[in-house]
Amino acid sequence: MNDTVLITRALHFAAERHSNHRRKGQAQEPYVNHLAEVAELVASATEGKDANLVAAALLHDTIEDTVTMPEELVTKFNSDVAKLVREVTDDKSLPKQDRKDLQVANAPEKSTRAKLLKLADKTSNLRSIASSPPENWNTERKQEYIDWSSKVGAGLKGVNPWLEARFCEALAQAEQAL
Repeated sequence: MNDTVLITRALHFAAERHSNHRRKGQAQEPYVNHLAEVAELVASATEGKDANLVAAALLHDTIEDTVTMPEELVTKFNSDVAKLVREVTDDKSLPKQDRKDLQVANAPEKSTRAKLLKLADKTSNLRSIASSPPENWNTERKQEYIDWSSKVGAGLKGVNPWLEARFCEALAQAEQAL
C-alpha cells in the first residue's frame, strides 16, 4: 500500500474508533483533533519521510482506548505500524500511577521512532493544558501533569531538535497558563 493510502486509511480507522471520544478540556473538541496534531508533529519532525510513523501517530491510542487489538493493526496496516503503536501503549491493567511511573522510567529505552511519537503526543497534550485544560483540574493538578510530562520528556531528549523545541514551547505555554 502506498504512503497516501496508508495515512488516509489510518486517519479513517482512528476517526471511526474514536468517534465518540472527546478531549477532556473545556472545549470538548473531537479526540481525532489530538490524533491529527500528533501526526502533523511527527510528519514535520521527519520531513514527511516516515509514513508508517505518521500512521502510527494517528493510531497511537487505538489499542489503549478502544476495542482495537494489535493483530488488527498488523492486518489493516502492517507490522511496523502495529509495533510502533504497541511500543507507546500503556498497560491499562496497571494502576494509573504505575503507568505514569513506567512512562518516565521507560522513555529513555524506547526506540528512536517511538520516542518521536511519544514526544509529539506529550507536546499535543501540553498544548491542550495551556489552551483548554479539563474543567475539573485545579492549578495543582495541572502542575502535576506539567511536571510529569517534563520528566517523560527528559527521557526522550536527543531524538529530534525541532520536535524538542516544540515540546519546550508547549511546556512553557502550559506553565504560563497556570
